[in-house]
Amino acid sequence: MNIENSDTINTENSSNMLDTSDTEELDTADMSEEKDSEKPKNFHQILKTKFIEGGAGFMGIVLLTLILGLALCIERILYLHAAGATNNEELLQSIQAALKNGGVEKAKEICRNSSGPIASIFYQGLERSEKGIDAVEKSIVAYGSVQMGLLERGTTWISLFIALAPMLGFMGTVIGMIQAFDKIEAAGDMQPSLVAGGIKVALLTTVFGLIV
Repeated sequence: MNIENSDTINTENSSNMLDTSDTEELDTADMSEEKDSEKPKNFHQILKTKFIEGGAGFMGIVLLTLILGLALCIERILYLHAAGATNNEELLQSIQAALKNGGVEKAKEICRNSSGPIASIFYQGLERSEKGIDAVEKSIVAYGSVQMGLLERGTTWISLFIALAPMLGFMGTVIGMIQAFDKIEAAGDMQPSLVAGGIKVALLTTVFGLIV
């Protein structure tokens, strides 16, 4: 009997130890999960989460305006950088030296081999040098306007996207508020949980529109 009792006690002790170890493992897992949940999210994760919560419709359109606007800005930056890569003072000195030594054709050759709007304007003036100073001035003014148009090309679209993104955000705000009031009307009761989702979408679209 003593042997049987001791076996029973040992079995109970071992089962209690197993239960205790399992409980400790579960507590450890819960604590690790809580620690993981308590870890602060970085800005990228927060932005991604809020973007998804804002709704795919208007947020996608706002994102599209951002991408197109950035693409146009990068293209303009590269174009303006290439246009300003030529040293205009050195170009002017080279043209003056060519006019003194080799004549108009030598100066035109220098302009043809140089990049940038200034070289193109000089070339148009030299092309009409035989027609007199008035013709040269008119050609420089006219072709200067052409080059200015090339430099400003695409800025209208950039301005459009800058103005469009906040308007899309405000439109999302209006639609979100309408959805919130529709839920209130359907439920017949003013509960914060009913309108919280619609107001959240409304505010998120506004925020992202203003950021763009």
